Order: sequence, then structure tokens, then C-alpha cells
Amino acid sequence: MGISIGLVGLGSFGSCFAPLFKNHPLVDRIGLCDREAGLLKTFTDDTFYADKLDGRRDCFTSLDDICQADFDALVIITQPWLHAPQCIQAMESGKHVYSAVPIISIPSNEEILDWCNKLVDTVRRTGQHYMLGETTYYHPQSMYCRRKAAEGAFGSFVYAEGEYMHDVDAGCNLRQVNRARTSSASGKEWLRMRQEYINRGLLGGPMHYPTHSVSGPVCVMRAHAVKANALGYRNTEYDPFFDNQAFSNEMALFKMSNGAAVRIVEAREMPGLVGEDSETFRVFGTRGAFSENRWFSIERPDFDRLDLDDLTKPERLKLTPAEMFDPLPPEVGLAFKKVMHQDKDENELLSIDFQPHGHGGSHPYLVHEFVDAVAHNRVPAINVWEAVRYMAMGVAAHESALRDGETVTVADWGDAPCT
Repeated sequence: MGISIGLVGLGSFGSCFAPLFKNHPLVDRIGLCDREAGLLKTFTDDTFYADKLDGRRDCFTSLDDICQADFDALVIITQPWLHAPQCIQAMESGKHVYSAVPIISIPSNEEILDWCNKLVDTVRRTGQHYMLGETTYYHPQSMYCRRKAAEGAFGSFVYAEGEYMHDVDAGCNLRQVNRARTSSASGKEWLRMRQEYINRGLLGGPMHYPTHSVSGPVCVMRAHAVKANALGYRNTEYDPFFDNQAFSNEMALFKMSNGAAVRIVEAREMPGLVGEDSETFRVFGTRGAFSENRWFSIERPDFDRLDLDDLTKPERLKLTPAEMFDPLPPEVGLAFKKVMHQDKDENELLSIDFQPHGHGGSHPYLVHEFVDAVAHNRVPAINVWEAVRYMAMGVAAHESALRDGETVTVADWGDAPCT
């Protein structure tokens, strides 16, 4: 018998995940929730959902109502300032919860850390599972590097870099995103909340959305940040988009728990790329390194009987995404292929290669990880202890930038319990 999942937030991002959650073979029933009733009708009118969605019983227009329903888990893909309180409400109601990133997005460092603390406490107290839907964790590069790290192929970690280069006027235009977010009912509520923060002198920055840049190095090295030094660049061209932002770009250097150094850039007013991609990372060890889809490794000599005529040559590999992705269970891959090829029958699907899609191919993996964790009652990979480490790095970096680069200690809540 499978599990039941309620999807909360059916906008452009939530609607990308809805068909994957619905079609996962371990999901028997789905529910839908959105404040905009018209969005619900889009799904109830779609015959694709009919076998697992009862439109009369399992559609809701408030979080309160769906929390009272008998679902095993809720997927929260709402506005970023709502994530933490809504996830806590869901867990308090007896539901496991998946949250879109980040944990929460508000201008107050103190309040962000308080929400992190409340989330960890709620998970411990209720026994419910929390998973952060961080896409970079399931990029093919992250999967490959975690495999190499498990082999010990990096040696000792020395240095890593990560960046999220998302200029306000880039292809996914942040002005348009902001307009869409603030035009909804919850968006209008946020405008009033934001003004209260501004009145208190609290201004945000791109490090308050750090997950895309920090998660790669952290999940590969399995280490957390302990100290941060950061600097910020303030917009000087009177761009109204940055009126409520202390910085438009922030750059940080972290000391990690394993002794490595990590450099992170979060940029919103800086066109161009540091590497080949706008959302990427690089990791360097004493014996292996990964950068721009290339693997480099060196076999060190035996220092007790050093023979300089018998040294191996360094290894250099150029990798494709297909080579880096982890495999999904065959039945899950087939179910997800049905999402992308709804006009094909099962025999035709067997001859089609599964091509992961959404934010570097991460969406199917995020869905499978959460569903599988709930179905088998295990702590998910991007659990609350992992998630707060991402958020705390951004908070410490923003605080350091506000102090013109002073060293700031990074908050930590420890490791996830063994399962």
C-alpha cells in the first residue's frame, strides 16, 4: 500500500512537481491546496490526475483545511517567506513535509536562525520528517562528486567554490518574478510585512537565499561551516529592485569543519558567469578535483620507496550528465517517463531513454527521495539538519558583510540522527 500526499501551492513552480508526485508508484492518493481556487480547477479538469485525485474530497483553499485532512505528507511550494511557519504547522498536524527552498526568506538574521531552531525542535518533538527541496543536491555534478567522495577519491578536501549568478535582468527575470509573487493575495500580505522590516532598519541580501551555491560543496564534503568572512556590494544606480536590500551581490569565505576553505558568491547585479554555468560548484582535494564537468586525479607515490621513473600520469575525464546521474529505480523511471510522454503506451516508453528534467535534472530525484523516505519511514537526504546548515551559512555571511567583513561564527544544530 502506498502513501498519500497533499500538494500545497500550485503556481508555476508547484505545478512542475505535481505530475511527478502524482505518478510516483509509491503514491496512491494526492490532494491539492491553493488560495487561488481557479488553479485547483486546472488540475481537477485534467484526466491525468483522475486515478489518484478525488476533486470533491481532496481539494482545499487553505492550509488549515488540508492539515486537518488525513494525508501522510504535505509538499509546501508556496512563497518563500511562508515556508518555515507552514512546514511547522504541517508537522504539528501529523504530516511529514517537503519544503521548497529556502527554509525561509526574510530580512532578519535573528528571526531566520530562530525559525531554523523551531524547525529542528519540531522535527525532534513530533517525529515527522522534513526535507528541503534543494535542486543543486540532485544535479548530476553533485551525484558524481558524492560517489567519488565515498570512494575517497578526493583525498583530503582542501578548497571548494560555489556560486549562484542570477542577475536581476537575466533570462529568468527577477523583476517579473517579484511582480508575480507580490500580485497574489499572499504577496500583498508580504509587502506589508516587508515594510515593517524596512521600518526596523532590516535589509536583506542575496545570501538570504544561499542554498543553490552552498549545497554542492557541503553535501560533497559532508562538512559544515564554522566561520564566515564576507563582503557585499551595494547597488549604486538607484535601482528600485534593491531598495529593500543591503547588498545586490555578496561574496563569502568560510572555514569548514573539515579544515577546508569554501568561497561562495551570490550575485543579483552581475551579468556573466564565473565558470561555465550560473549555478555550479567546484571541489578540490589532495588527490582529486572536480571542476566544470571535469574530473582530475593524481595517484601519489609510495614515499617509503619512491621511484621517480614509475609514476602514474594524472587522470583527466570530461563527463556528460548521463555519466554523472545516479540511476533511479526502473519502476520509478518508467512512471516519470509516463509524465513526459503521456501519449505513448508502455511498450513505446520502454524504448525511450529517461531524461531527468527541471533545474539540472533534479526534479525527479527530489520527488523520489521524499516519497521513498516517507514510505519507508527514514530520514531524507536533505533533512532538517542539512537544511539549517545551508541557511546558517547565508545568515553568517550576510551578518559579516553588514559588519564589513568581520569574522562571524556559523550556527549549527549538529548531525542528523542515524537511521
